[in-house]
Amino acid sequence: MIHRLPAPFIRHILANHRAEQLSAGAAATELGLSYSRFYELYGDYLRACAQGSADTWCPGPSGGDHYSEWPQEVMTLLTKLLSSKPPSSYSAAASELHRRLNFLTDRASVRRWALQNQLAPDTRYKRAPKPVKRWQARDLGALWQYDASPHPWLPGSSDKQALLDLLDDATRYNTGACLYPSETLLAHLDFLPGVFQIHGLPLALYVDYHSLFYTHNPEAFTQLGAALHFYGVALRYAPTPKAKGKVERRHDYWQKRLPALLAADQIVELCGANRLLAQLVPHANQHEIHRELGMTPQAARDQALAEHRSVLRPVPACPWWPYVWSQQTRVRVGDDGKVPVGHQRLAIAAPPRTTVIRCLRPDGDIFYLRYAPDPNAQPIVLLHCPVF
Repeated sequence: MIHRLPAPFIRHILANHRAEQLSAGAAATELGLSYSRFYELYGDYLRACAQGSADTWCPGPSGGDHYSEWPQEVMTLLTKLLSSKPPSSYSAAASELHRRLNFLTDRASVRRWALQNQLAPDTRYKRAPKPVKRWQARDLGALWQYDASPHPWLPGSSDKQALLDLLDDATRYNTGACLYPSETLLAHLDFLPGVFQIHGLPLALYVDYHSLFYTHNPEAFTQLGAALHFYGVALRYAPTPKAKGKVERRHDYWQKRLPALLAADQIVELCGANRLLAQLVPHANQHEIHRELGMTPQAARDQALAEHRSVLRPVPACPWWPYVWSQQTRVRVGDDGKVPVGHQRLAIAAPPRTTVIRCLRPDGDIFYLRYAPDPNAQPIVLLHCPVF
């Protein structure tokens, strides 16, 4: 789990459960654990609390997968049985493994294997899932809802621009909003560090299953996920759009206001639209009363700070900061000792045929580094190509 979630986020969830602010079921869901594994982890955390080391406690590895891999003929037969139309039930598949191959296993093991390999689900009748109601964060900075809204924001434009929007879950404080030509990795890499430098680092971002955030391998990160994990910010995934309704309603708020204001002021370019947004966001935070809170987001934020309910962390003075928030690719140095930069090739201070890291910044600057970002090392810049 420690490879999926940063330690500060895990400690925060367990501390909330200890303070009876979060049920065991909700805490286990947030951490993606079973009840048994959650209580095992919680017991370890309580022992750290008793020893006075709760603030530095870090969960150890779970021990990994102890199940041995099944023989190839077993997996081949299971694939055949579970991929048929209609598919075999898990119980029938387990029975056939015993009958045909004398391989003894149970229904639960077949089900686990089928889920891991994305094969047919159980054929029994299932009720329609009920809407998911996610618990609300108590602390400022515990969770920021994050989403993009593609919409024709600029007046007279048939194209859609992307609005990136951040909203604190506990206080509804709009920490940032900015328009970009489209939702790209570089847009996120430009937007997020700017907001973090102003407001601090949250424990987690609540996002959807966009490919920029999510990979099918739970132990792997996208480039954006790796950048967030580098600074201890977890990614939590909303099962449905309704589950992150706070930021969805904020999109609706902007869609009803921003295009009309841009048309009235005859603002037809993104730079002008973002200057207007920079005025609208603090005004909404400070003066518009949220109907669920009964106060303005600024008042809710001030109240959280007064009650010491903030888990925001200052941005560290890290030399990797400009390179972590860049689009990174591995490049092999040519036999001529050069690397490609645009339409030309430039000499680099690295041996031929070695692999270096190319970092494309959102502003267009290109850096070549000797190694990928590592918190235990210093960056070695081999080549810098500024944009002109």
